[in-house]
Amino acid sequence: MDEVLRDVIWLGDSLEVLRNFPTGIKVVLGSEIFRLQVGVVPRNFESMATVGRGVRELRARDRSGQYRAIYVIRKREGIFVLHTFQKKSRKTSKRDIEIARKRFREI
Repeated sequence: MDEVLRDVIWLGDSLEVLRNFPTGIKVVLGSEIFRLQVGVVPRNFESMATVGRGVRELRARDRSGQYRAIYVIRKREGIFVLHTFQKKSRKTSKRDIEIARKRFREI
């Protein structure tokens, strides 16, 4: 593990949206982000190449649905959380992908 925690940079409304998730989801995604901060591979993630190179999503679910946090790691700057959202269907919506792409281009 790294000796220093990586910074987490929340883009757009991603932190505000995460704060409104159910408590259990916040705990899961928060612990996964902490794993990233200390250099440990998260337990439940997928590549999001449709958003950009090196972009991944953290996944969590409960009875109320599926939740995602899309992020990218820049070794010198930290972890950029591009977008957080509740997934409404099996496939990630074009809107959510576009939001993440736009924020990815900004970094």
